[in-house]
Amino acid sequence: MYRSRADTAPAGPWPRRSASSPRAPDDGQDVADEDWIAHGLDQAWVPLSKDGRIKSRDLEIRPVLERAAVLFYLDNQQLRGVEMVERLDARRDAIHRAVARGGPAAYAVRRERIERTWPP
Repeated sequence: MYRSRADTAPAGPWPRRSASSPRAPDDGQDVADEDWIAHGLDQAWVPLSKDGRIKSRDLEIRPVLERAAVLFYLDNQQLRGVEMVERLDARRDAIHRAVARGGPAAYAVRRERIERTWPP
């Protein structure tokens, strides 16, 4: 999950810093993925992952299931940062429609489309 400005981060157990803060390069590294996912969903954020295996890990997908949420992941972990942004931007409308349909669901964000991959 991504927040672009530290001053818009919610209060709670996580520091109010952007992910790229030079003062805290390891921000969140000691927080379990399932805790980050649950926290983000509780803030009405939509989780985005670079790792599609997340949907097959019981602890990590549980918050998505319990909250009937939608999660997205990039289907190619080798994309450069600019390619990730371009891909997400190109699929923005489809992502919005998938969120509106609700979940629980996980979608791969592919080059030409998004594809629901979970639950099977």
